[in-house]
Amino acid sequence: MDHLELIAPCHFGLEAVLKREIKDLGYDIVQVEDGRVTFSGDTASIARANLFLRTAERILLKIGSFKAQTFDDLFEGTRKLPWENYIPKDGKFWVKKASTAKSKLYSGPDIQSIVKKAMVERLKEKYHVSWFSETGTDYPVRVFILKDQVTISLDTSGTPLHKRGYRKLVSEAPIRETLAAALLMLTPWNKDRILVDPFCGSGTFLIEAAMMGKNIAPGINRSFEAENWNFLPKKTWYEAADEAADLVCEDVEMDLQGYDKNPQMLKIARENARDAEVDDLIHFQQREVKNLSHSKPYGFIIANPPYGERLEDKKTLPELYGQMREAFDRLDTWSKYVITSYEDAEKYLGKATKKRKVYNGMIRGEYLQYLGPKPPRRKPR
Repeated sequence: MDHLELIAPCHFGLEAVLKREIKDLGYDIVQVEDGRVTFSGDTASIARANLFLRTAERILLKIGSFKAQTFDDLFEGTRKLPWENYIPKDGKFWVKKASTAKSKLYSGPDIQSIVKKAMVERLKEKYHVSWFSETGTDYPVRVFILKDQVTISLDTSGTPLHKRGYRKLVSEAPIRETLAAALLMLTPWNKDRILVDPFCGSGTFLIEAAMMGKNIAPGINRSFEAENWNFLPKKTWYEAADEAADLVCEDVEMDLQGYDKNPQMLKIARENARDAEVDDLIHFQQREVKNLSHSKPYGFIIANPPYGERLEDKKTLPELYGQMREAFDRLDTWSKYVITSYEDAEKYLGKATKKRKVYNGMIRGEYLQYLGPKPPRRKPR
């Protein structure tokens, strides 16, 4: 299987970041749509994409695509796909999720049921059996229908890729690891620059930054659904894991600082950093945003402050965002990046240099970017 199409879903509005990551891995882009990037690859690309992509939510192996306006169309289109090339006689297969948009078929449960029946009919015919034990490896299926165009795929990741394995404990409103990585990639920050998170919570921004600095692949300490699929050679997974291990840079030095007023959250952040094997690179300290300061110029702030989802929190937001503005003004050579859904954020922080719409889970927000001056070039020795 040298010519495969893989689909990588991502956060809406961050497709360009994922596209750049995929191209950097060496794969050709087939299509970019809202919330997903399709690219071409081979069997090895399944393992490498799962291990190395920081901003993808999962990696789907595209089985086929066809038009369907009726359930008969859906059944026949699914039955024509070569399921026997992927699912063995004892494989356990089911439609894990069906989602639709702007299509005549819109009932998720009905779509799931019909696709499963069509798969059974196809495999019964190919394997010459009347029923399936489904006692073997899992093969979860996903169906996506947009404007009556059906795309059916196998989920190679299983557990979503934002679950790196290091974050066993989280704050009340945690930011997904994939989103944190994407927002960092939208800045000019690199491992040689200071990075401060004044609302660090469980430490996600700083841990993702440290993993980037050490070149630790985000999937290095977890497993994936497709590792046991019989049509994917085991050696592709071993080779991808060896590649990831060889790329880790142990002797890197970074200035990463995380502040939070809640000592319990700082304890959680330290444990998460330890599990990610980057605790030596991050300094966590109890401090409120009004006391934010730094002696060095030209640093970066990245923040996920409270949004005010709860009514009692909303009353405190003007004061909090006012304190942020005062702290930002003191650090006048720094660049600041804030993700928030607080509608009056710019009223208190000032008009952003740039901004873009993003989603943190189901919460729609904005990524406000306050770009500071570029540091002067170092004089050659």
